[in-house]
Amino acid sequence: MTAPSQEGAAIESWHAHVYFDQATKTRAWDLKQRVGETFGERVTVGRFHERPVGPHPMWSFQIAFGPEAFADLVPWLALERDGLIVLVHPNAGDDLKDHRDRALWLGTGLDLNLGMFERSG
Repeated sequence: MTAPSQEGAAIESWHAHVYFDQATKTRAWDLKQRVGETFGERVTVGRFHERPVGPHPMWSFQIAFGPEAFADLVPWLALERDGLIVLVHPNAGDDLKDHRDRALWLGTGLDLNLGMFERSG
């Protein structure tokens, strides 16, 4: 875990979401396989979603990892993403801020469907 921010939030873990479509599906599958082979048990590679899921506007797969893997995984993704768009965000207890304000993009950013995180009241 990282030190708390001024808001008192601390990063418990990270997610990277790799986006693809029909035209880039093979590249995404290759990247998914290479992430698993390269980082092994240091990461958890999620399912290959061939439809938008949650706030994600495109097909995607998720890579979950702890703060200790950040310095190795994120630079590797920057170099190895093969033109795919990747969203990297912390899990610090506020889904809206984590996806909107605290996110890092590798490649061109996308408009996420953040309405599901809006608080009522």
